[in-house]
Amino acid sequence: MPSTFVAKGAEAYEASMGRWSRWLAAPFLDFAGVPSGGRVLDAGCGTGSLTLALSAHRELEVVEALDFEENFVAALRSRTDDARIRVQQGDVCALPFESQTFDAAYSLLVLHFVSDAHKAAREMRRVLRPGAAAAAAVWSYEGMPSWRLFWDTILALEPEAAGNGVPSGRRPLTAEGELRELFETTGLKDIVETTLTITMDYANFEDFWLPKVYGQGTFAAFYGLPEPRRDLLRDAMRAAYLAGEREDGPRGFKSVAFAVRGTA
Repeated sequence: MPSTFVAKGAEAYEASMGRWSRWLAAPFLDFAGVPSGGRVLDAGCGTGSLTLALSAHRELEVVEALDFEENFVAALRSRTDDARIRVQQGDVCALPFESQTFDAAYSLLVLHFVSDAHKAAREMRRVLRPGAAAAAAVWSYEGMPSWRLFWDTILALEPEAAGNGVPSGRRPLTAEGELRELFETTGLKDIVETTLTITMDYANFEDFWLPKVYGQGTFAAFYGLPEPRRDLLRDAMRAAYLAGEREDGPRGFKSVAFAVRGTA
């Protein structure tokens, strides 16, 4: 199933990325809106942050959740016994649902990872009933200071990391206006865009460092460096995290996502 996201299990996802999805779910739904009833879709549900936020709306009759990663699907199933939630493994670029059967379709922090975002957006549009809304959000490349601090520090010390487990540029859709343009190509109407901001709070340096090293993506493979280089990299990252402070402790980073919604 097509994706450019490298998953390493549900627990690693929760530590490195899933916790921020939970924090973003509420402001995303405030912007996207939730219908007063009917059937809704979480396209690319991950471990269920948005699905569970949708299930808090008791007026919804069915919440369909779909993800390509089997471990994520299993994790979501273990997190809920709500009979209205239906979880399955599948491809957001080829949704296994009939046309015009949903009252809303959502995609939270997914479209910049799929192999063909245009197919995924058209599929979201296809399954909507007339008048129903689709909404999506992706992280802003310029609006992720904690991740930029991490990657920029690595590239400063390990230039060969570029393209070898470390992103050397931004992902598609992570610049202003690109997500809106994507929705415009699907034929959705009344398109509105905004930015959503949360604070990524880390308890200490270990909370910042370990999920990135042992969490999602391919960086962990690159991190198999000789011990002196690993130690140098970790020490430099700790200095960057502390930002001149002597004592380790909590640090927060304002982080921005682009969000867009449109009507079928």
